[in-house]
Amino acid sequence: MDYKPVKTFNELAVKSLDDFIYGIAPYPVTAKNGMVIGGGAVYPEINMTLPPITVDESTMPEVRKQYAEMIEGILKRAKALHAPGIIVELELLPPTTIEPKWGIEINKILREKMYEYEEKYGLKSLLRCTPNDTREIMRPPLMRRGDLLESIFTTFEKCAEDGADILSIETTGGKEVHDEALVTCDIRKAIFALGVLGVRDMRFIWSKIVEIAEQTGSIAGGDTACGFANTALALAEQSMIPRVFAAVDRVATVPRTLAGFEVGAVGPDKDCGYEGPYMKAIAGVPISMEGKTAACAHLSSIGNVAACVCDMWSNESVQNIKLLSAPAPVVYTEQLIYDCRLMNEAAAEGRSYALKLRDWLADSDSRLDPQAYVLRPDIVLEISKELVKEKDAFIATKKAAALAVDVLKRGMAAGEVQVLPKEKKWLDIISSQIETIPDDWQEFWHEMQKELDLSKWRPEEYDLEVTAAKTASAG
Repeated sequence: MDYKPVKTFNELAVKSLDDFIYGIAPYPVTAKNGMVIGGGAVYPEINMTLPPITVDESTMPEVRKQYAEMIEGILKRAKALHAPGIIVELELLPPTTIEPKWGIEINKILREKMYEYEEKYGLKSLLRCTPNDTREIMRPPLMRRGDLLESIFTTFEKCAEDGADILSIETTGGKEVHDEALVTCDIRKAIFALGVLGVRDMRFIWSKIVEIAEQTGSIAGGDTACGFANTALALAEQSMIPRVFAAVDRVATVPRTLAGFEVGAVGPDKDCGYEGPYMKAIAGVPISMEGKTAACAHLSSIGNVAACVCDMWSNESVQNIKLLSAPAPVVYTEQLIYDCRLMNEAAAEGRSYALKLRDWLADSDSRLDPQAYVLRPDIVLEISKELVKEKDAFIATKKAAALAVDVLKRGMAAGEVQVLPKEKKWLDIISSQIETIPDDWQEFWHEMQKELDLSKWRPEEYDLEVTAAKTASAG
């Protein structure tokens, strides 16, 4: 069963470049405590995790202690720096999702301390709960059934009941194929993974998350293509794949991530989805972004441009290790607060100042790397305007990749973006591959069965039928 969208986006939510700016979203999200995301201010979103440790029954006392120390330090520093509000993201590790009771307990430790600081000191805060998509642990994965999936939903439900404000996840549907696409730089396989498998998985799992959010009074935030385009980003940073391929792959993730909002998510989306600006442009939802402050988790060439239209500013995830000044989560809380303070101060001076800062953030990165160029606000709006013309997510995915190639070629010709000489040929290679993809997804699926190793994933988990000929040859 392919879960159908309940929303369609036939036109841009952001109509003008002058309205495409940080801190303001067409459809802000208001939390129970009155905090408004996308209503005029940028808030810091701190994301922390454990140092290397085996998580099991015997180590849970230490795990509880670590999270208690982290949240106390974070809130204490936010209070000291007069933060108007803060978002805390709990990215649960695989063991604390597989065993929901552990994740639920950690969620409660954080939320109770956050309630305490709000009651005692007036420090408003929101908790984003992000279970791990543990489905990929089993190979080939079971995407729509099994204990791993039920543990994810149980974690969502119980954490929301215990006060988690925002529900998010980094889904991995289609990653089985996308990983292979990255290794071979095959845009055909990438588009199949994102536009067919990824979209179907997003509609399935986010329909359930939205249902849980409605039942618990929490907020269905959003997803991220972290396992897809961020993997490409990391490989490109290590010169293992072309940067232009990673840039095209990033834009190709847009219809897949948008599928979550089509079935009812409202934002804010998750920080490590650098496709977030496209979500804001098309769906009008507030977005969380990360950039230079995510260097603790991964290196990139998009440290400033990522902040151009953010509504929350995050650090990705940092381990609870001691630095010279304080534990790393406390240090990153301070850095995020100062970044947000600058953006908000510029906006307070007037729209023209906020736009100037936005443009500085874009210009400082966009000419130096194709991955940054496709995140420029003007480029985002240009591509998004064409994508909303497509009603079919698969065709939109194919079109997104083609549009990314076109804008990069144009940017190169105009001297607006640097592309390594050895990578220029890749734009033609990618374009040629895209031209071989039919507009009918079923025809494409028939073709791809000849190219894919079906022993590594389960087509039936995406409601796809394998032809008899392929089944016979595989057997």
